[in-house]
Amino acid sequence: MVDRDVGAALAALEAHRVEIGHHTMAEFFAQDARRFERLSLRLGDMLFDYSKHRINDATLAHLLSLARAAKLEEKRAALFSGEAVNVSEHRPALHMALRNFSGRKVMVAGRDVMPDIFAMREKVYGFAKGIRSGAFRGATGKPFTDIVNIGIGGSDLGPAMAARALSPFAQKGLRLHFVSNVDGADLSDTLAGLDLATVLFIVSSKTFTTQETMTNAASARARLVAALGESAVGDHFAAVSTKLDLVERFGIRDDRVFGFWDWVGGRYSIWSSIGLALAIAIGPDNFDDFLRGGHEVDDHFTQAPLHENIPVIMGLLGIWYRNIWGFGTHAVIPYDQRLARFPAYLQQLDMESNGKSVRREGGPVKMSTAPVIWGEPGTNGQHAFFQMLHQGTDIVPVDFLVAAEPIDADAHHHRLLFSNCLAQAEALMRGRSRGDVDAMLAKSGMNADEAAQLAPHKVFAGNRPSSMILYRRLDPMMLGRLIALYEHKVFVQSAIWDINAFDQWGVELGKELASRLAPIVSDDKADLSALDASTAGLIDYRRKLLS
Repeated sequence: MVDRDVGAALAALEAHRVEIGHHTMAEFFAQDARRFERLSLRLGDMLFDYSKHRINDATLAHLLSLARAAKLEEKRAALFSGEAVNVSEHRPALHMALRNFSGRKVMVAGRDVMPDIFAMREKVYGFAKGIRSGAFRGATGKPFTDIVNIGIGGSDLGPAMAARALSPFAQKGLRLHFVSNVDGADLSDTLAGLDLATVLFIVSSKTFTTQETMTNAASARARLVAALGESAVGDHFAAVSTKLDLVERFGIRDDRVFGFWDWVGGRYSIWSSIGLALAIAIGPDNFDDFLRGGHEVDDHFTQAPLHENIPVIMGLLGIWYRNIWGFGTHAVIPYDQRLARFPAYLQQLDMESNGKSVRREGGPVKMSTAPVIWGEPGTNGQHAFFQMLHQGTDIVPVDFLVAAEPIDADAHHHRLLFSNCLAQAEALMRGRSRGDVDAMLAKSGMNADEAAQLAPHKVFAGNRPSSMILYRRLDPMMLGRLIALYEHKVFVQSAIWDINAFDQWGVELGKELASRLAPIVSDDKADLSALDASTAGLIDYRRKLLS
């Protein structure tokens, strides 16, 4: 019954696209003086403007019908109630509990997990305070000046992105570094010039077996031991992990081990102890504000009607373009240099969550799923890939993010930045017609033949969709809001596609093969006959290069 209802809703959307496809956004604005007011939503000081989209009231009605046909509200309730929505791993997805300030219990397997969350958060905060105050010092008695977080995936992307975004709120004299790549250059370049006597390493790995993380951790440990001796390990290492036996074997003390739970997925783990480096940098009060921003969005997502619900509208617009218009990519362009890593963070959040071709019950997905998520900060992107956004053959929906006021930045610069952001969104929507180009060239005095040759190159089709997220300033609470908005947008789309947004089996095959190949690559005499011809040929050629 659900499949039939979803199919009917999709068919109605397809017919509707044909009906309005020849109309432009510029026409919609000309016909409706209140379009901006009607197609924008607010949450606190944040505004979400979705008026520059190929939609009208009927579009929204059809999209909301699709959401109800896919049982979005029921699936949302199941998510927040602690049901095992991660069906392939038989567990809930309750990262929202990590930012729960409601006073309500959160039950997992019949037990309220909130006391455990509060206790672990206090342990994180106590350690952060000790590092920040200098009460906790290195083996030689010097206070820590550099924090090196060693992780990968969610254990790196989240803390690294957030630390950059919130750098104005970081304590002076404490520098954060992030190592993720198993390429030894990453660790070597990070440690170059650092005094190991003032470095704290945080090893972030739930299982304490992640190949890239543990290889880097072992190398960091060896460097520290060479410089300060074996006894220094306990003073210079902390761990975010649940494997206490492996952590103890590494030499990390119990009071410097911070856990989290299997119902917290890696790409959702910034809210947990994985945020230890961030908590040290910005302090417990600011980290609390970060959590509260996420909680505010949770309340909005669960309580606002679907037609006034920002993550719901974000998700449905994505469905409109991915499944009805066939647009294969989505760009996120923050007009904030400190959000430089935000598009990369969203790549994992979106593409690892929804990059699936199997439905929750195991059958094949009947629609296209996750688009390619990409982006760079403006204004750099304007001088790189915006040419394609404006005049390329593919249409790319865009999310623009911008603050009304800067933090620790020149006001004049920010006015130029803000103007550029608005200009790009307007240009994508309006474009420039052949008639406007002809008039402009004629006014410039260009002769008719030259103008006729040049004019086609200066035409912009326009009618290219974008959303604008505008907020007062990028502070910890606002960053928490942004992350939670996109988390719930991703969930909305997973509900429509009927896929599990909380597993990542596609990551595992490469890991397995890398583990099998590592000893073969390390042994120049290893037999290659069992490998495919390409893999064997590449290993053999590497041997020749190194011989």
